[in-house]
Amino acid sequence: MTKYPRARLTAAVVVAFVCGLLFASGLNFTGPGWAQSKTPPKPTAQQVQPLVETQNAFEAIADHVTPAVVSIQTERFARNRPSSRLRGQRTPGGIEEFFRQFDVPQNDQPTEASGSGFIVSKDGYILTNNHVVADADRVTVGLLDNRSFTAKVVGRDPTTDVALIKVDASDLPTVSLGDDANARVGQWVVAIGNPLQLNFTVTAGIVSARGRSLGGLLNTRYAIQDYIQTDAAINPGNSGGPLVNIKGEVIGINSAIASNTGFYAGYGFAIPITLAKQVMDDLIQYGKVRRAVLGININDVTPNDAQVAGVKEIRGVKVSGFDPQDNPEASPAKRAGVEVGDVIVAVNGQTVDRVSTLQRVIRTFKPGQNVSIDVMRFGDKKTLTVKLGEPPADRSPDVAARDENDRQPVSANGERSYDKLGISVQSVPTEFATQTRLSDEWRRGLLVTDVSPSGPAYHELNENSSIIVRVLYPQKREIRSAADFEQVVSGLKRGDLITLLVYDVRGQATGSVTLRAQ
Repeated sequence: MTKYPRARLTAAVVVAFVCGLLFASGLNFTGPGWAQSKTPPKPTAQQVQPLVETQNAFEAIADHVTPAVVSIQTERFARNRPSSRLRGQRTPGGIEEFFRQFDVPQNDQPTEASGSGFIVSKDGYILTNNHVVADADRVTVGLLDNRSFTAKVVGRDPTTDVALIKVDASDLPTVSLGDDANARVGQWVVAIGNPLQLNFTVTAGIVSARGRSLGGLLNTRYAIQDYIQTDAAINPGNSGGPLVNIKGEVIGINSAIASNTGFYAGYGFAIPITLAKQVMDDLIQYGKVRRAVLGININDVTPNDAQVAGVKEIRGVKVSGFDPQDNPEASPAKRAGVEVGDVIVAVNGQTVDRVSTLQRVIRTFKPGQNVSIDVMRFGDKKTLTVKLGEPPADRSPDVAARDENDRQPVSANGERSYDKLGISVQSVPTEFATQTRLSDEWRRGLLVTDVSPSGPAYHELNENSSIIVRVLYPQKREIRSAADFEQVVSGLKRGDLITLLVYDVRGQATGSVTLRAQ
């Protein structure tokens, strides 16, 4: 009796379910899911047109510039000589790996290395990096059309890492030189070169920054601090190749990368083309670079420096010392009345906000020309006229002064601590002065023997290297003893600023340091 009602009930449920599906389908309640969806429509020509135009621009740049890009192969024969590129140099992390391909082993086999360059004249002048061809015994240039030439080095400039070479040819393809002053952060750029033996490689990116300093990349006193930073992929072998804007104009020479491995990590650097062109013109006309200099050691302004100088905005260039070190009176700036601690805020009416800007302005002049500079001197503005000079000849570093491994430990003798500045000082020990061959001027100062990690002098002064020789602010005073220093420091209140003239034994240079008392 019971199985028949159950059967009728089951049949009724099935019929109801089928009717429900038919009803829902009629009302479109069961539309297709993701697995059932159709392929989206193809983008219209109008939608993709901006990308097509960008692609066409990159294609046009590559077609126009690549024929004038060259691969450079160098040979260096072993001999006992130090490298003129990296001698005694301390470089930012990873950058030294970029140059390691150019090192010269001490054996009988020649070392082969590669780089890039670009042709700037139909009769064979080629711009590249100094570190690509420095110390090379043979330079071979290869073109996109597979022609090969032996090149001669016309001239090199280690301070800018620019070199000019030439091949004996005519009617060569050339690049168009642009103006890096018009480059803006965010603009498209293309890097072309021969990375990792992959000749005539084109990569794209943007201008990531301008006026970038690379610290000790170039171990010269007048090295540039005005690089163009880009994220266009640059690797070993790209050195010397062009950085090109969207108009197909060269705005820089690819020179270095910042990387922990020595290979591309998103940070590449190029020498501004206006600077490279000046170097090229000088090498062709004079056989050397005639570079105008003020004869000063400089740093960007810190907030403390700006406050002491009386600069409302944190901008300008601080004068830390004069060059040449062994004869400061030969410095054009010092002869004009510039003093250590001055902050340069303008040159010939052009605002100076940082070191790269000052270098860019000064390099538009030639030695012997006069420039008007505005400086802020502890609250007072002064305008001085400087007759620009030429860089003094490089002098060999004092090995005894810079080789810390050979020094004996400094013995404490009358050491005094100043918690307000977070330092301990003492008179310069005789044995220390002898080991480092200090001149009498620096022997009379106070040697910093300890720097507290929690004090204001941390990262500003160095233990057993910094010698305090003068207080510049809040009062000028020669420091000849701990008692001299005590009289100045004892009057400081928490938050007060003090500016010191310091001689650094390791760097063999003076500098001004502004500290805020704690």
